[in-house]
Amino acid sequence: MGFVWFWIVAVMIAAYVVLDGFDLGVGILSAFLARAEDDRRTLIRSIGPVWDGNEVWLLAGGGTLYFAFPLLYASSFSGFYLPLMIVLWLLICRGASIELRMHTDHEVWRTFFDGLFFLSSALLAIFFGAALANVIRGVPLGADEYFFLPLWTNWRVGAQPGILDWYTVIGGVVALVALATHGALWLVLKAPGELEDRARRAASVLWIVLLLVTLISLPATIAVRPSALDNYRAHPILFLIPALVVAMLIGILSFTRQRKPLAAFLSSSLYLVFMLVGAAVGLYPTLLPSSTDPGRDITIAKALAGPHSLHVGIVWWSFGLALALIYFITSYRLFRGKVTAESGYGH
Repeated sequence: MGFVWFWIVAVMIAAYVVLDGFDLGVGILSAFLARAEDDRRTLIRSIGPVWDGNEVWLLAGGGTLYFAFPLLYASSFSGFYLPLMIVLWLLICRGASIELRMHTDHEVWRTFFDGLFFLSSALLAIFFGAALANVIRGVPLGADEYFFLPLWTNWRVGAQPGILDWYTVIGGVVALVALATHGALWLVLKAPGELEDRARRAASVLWIVLLLVTLISLPATIAVRPSALDNYRAHPILFLIPALVVAMLIGILSFTRQRKPLAAFLSSSLYLVFMLVGAAVGLYPTLLPSSTDPGRDITIAKALAGPHSLHVGIVWWSFGLALALIYFITSYRLFRGKVTAESGYGH
C-alpha cells in the first residue's frame, strides 16, 4: 500500500503541475505578450473557466498527503511554514487579480491587477520549483523528525541550508521557464491571430532556455544528491525516463515548427510529467531526505498511515477521482477551440 499511495500522491502533484502549470505560464507571459486591452482580455479568457478547477489538484494532493503520510505532512508543513504562507498569499493574489480586473473599467486598477497577475504567477512558479528542489536536496531533520528552514543562509548546499540556495534557485528557474513555455503552447492552442503568432514565437525562444536549464539541472541534482541514481543503477530500464524527457523537448520544438499546437502542448505536458517522475524515482522510497543524517530520512515505512485507513481511503479516493475526471473532461470538452476578447469566459 505504501508503493500505491506514493504514486497516487505523485500522480496528483503531476496533474496539478500540468493543468495549473499552463495557467501560471499564461500569467508569466501576460506582461510580455499583451499589447492592448483586447489581448489582456483574451489571455484571461483563455484560462477563464478552468484555472480555479485546476487548483483543486493542489488541495487534493495536500489532503491525500495528510491522509496517507501524516508524519510527512506534519513535518513538511511545519518546516516549510514560511514558504507555504507566501504561496497561500500568492494564490489569493492571483485569484483576486483574475476575478477583479474584469469588474472594473478604471485603467489604473486594471493595470494594478494585470501586474499582480504576472507577479503572483511568476513567483508561484519559482516557489514551486524551489520547493521540489528542497525535497530533492534534503532538509535538516532533527531527532524528532521536525525541522526549520530560514528563507536563505549562505546560498550554499550543506547540512544547515536555507530554503533558497544555488540549487533551489536552479529548481525555481527550471520551473519558471518550463511553465512559461507550457503557457505559451496553451496560448497557441487558444488565442487567435497575432496573439497566437506572438505566443508561438515566445515558445520557440523559451525552448532554447528550457533546454539549457534542463541540461544544467540534471548534473546539479546528481552533485547535490548522488543517491538519486541508486534506483536507476539498480533498474537500468529507468534510464528511459531522462531519455523521454529529451524526446519530449525535441517534440516541443518539432511540433511547434510544424504548427501542430496540440501535439506540442501534449509534449510539454509529458515533459513536465517525466521530469516529476524522474525526481520521484530518484527519491523512492524516501519521502523527505535529511541533509544531516540519512538515518533520519522520512521514508514511506515511517510515514505511512494505518492499513485499515489506507484500504478504506483507496475506495473513496477512486470514487472522488472518477467524479473529478468526469468534471474535467466535460469542462475541457466544452471549452475547446479558440477564444477572443469578447467570447468564452466572462463575468
